[in-house]
Amino acid sequence: MLHIIGIVISLFLSILLFTKQGKSRADLVLAFWLFLISLHLFCYYLLASDKIQEFPYFLGLEIAMPLLHGPFFFWYTTLLTGKTIHKSHRYFHFLPAALVYIALSRFFILSTAEKIFIYENNGVGYLGLLKIIHFAILPSGIAYIIMSLDLIGKHRKNISNLVSRLEKINLNWLRNLMIGMCMIWLSIMFGNDISTFTLVDLYILFIGYFGIKQVGLFSNTAIPLPINDFDMKFLGVSETTPLITARVKYQKSTIGDEYLSEIHTQVTQLMRQEKLFKDPELGLNELAERLNIHPNALSQVINTIENKNFYDYINELRIEEFKRMLMRAENQKFTLLALAYEAGFNSKTSFNRNFKKKTGFSPTAYLKQQKIHLKATI
Repeated sequence: MLHIIGIVISLFLSILLFTKQGKSRADLVLAFWLFLISLHLFCYYLLASDKIQEFPYFLGLEIAMPLLHGPFFFWYTTLLTGKTIHKSHRYFHFLPAALVYIALSRFFILSTAEKIFIYENNGVGYLGLLKIIHFAILPSGIAYIIMSLDLIGKHRKNISNLVSRLEKINLNWLRNLMIGMCMIWLSIMFGNDISTFTLVDLYILFIGYFGIKQVGLFSNTAIPLPINDFDMKFLGVSETTPLITARVKYQKSTIGDEYLSEIHTQVTQLMRQEKLFKDPELGLNELAERLNIHPNALSQVINTIENKNFYDYINELRIEEFKRMLMRAENQKFTLLALAYEAGFNSKTSFNRNFKKKTGFSPTAYLKQQKIHLKATI
């Protein structure tokens, strides 16, 4: 029963994505992947329930499918993290599965009785090929998980160079998909077909439940925030998140030290005089626009002179402002959270995490150390 539910839900989600208005390339890749999963589950269901004779044309289709899931997930991850894969390289990832189906071409033209005979005799006549496929599946899955993890890590680092808060821009959706993929491949390595396909069914239920909760994923709700061929809505961005119009990429400095120093002085003065860091939504592009410089130059200044990414730089300024406010007697009637909001934070979690990262103390422990008594704490 669980397999049937998994088949129906994966097919239904695939149709939702195919028929979605304004669908992105990531939508299409996810739609094809969900269709592949539904087909794979259906083939397993036919074999597990001994109903394969009713659908003999599906015999053999499932053999190379495990070699397709890794490439589809990796392709989906590249689109969500703004990376690009050259068209020829993109199809190269699907070459192993294509070669398997070519090698099985003779099997597909056999009669139904011959196919069933081969299946009932554990693949007689194709044992060598099946062993090669079996040994290729495990390293393939592991390799694509590692490559996807690397993409996610690099993307999170890039995001930290663009925004001063990460609460609305996160990779929870991809992270959770990654955890599910890891569990499935662990089952492939140490479990059996029953445990593996049961996990796949649960994985589909997870995609359906959390995908529907994810803003705009399966609905036609348009959130026009494209950044170089990837859509921030898949990363948990709300409809109020400001558009990021530029990405920061540079390999070596092409800006002279004197100019870097001049920009740094301007940034420091602007922050001291106008305290722009108090804006919870402050981003790299907004600050660069105020200074009338390119975002790449500003990012390079912060990275090289401050030795921080944009996210840490702005939040450390907020922490210093918070500490200054604590020392004023007139502010001691407020709560910790009220002062944190005034300094530019807009979530308790972000404030506590950044404060401890900067000072080594929790906010309440810092108050005790400084012997400061507020009206109330968080």
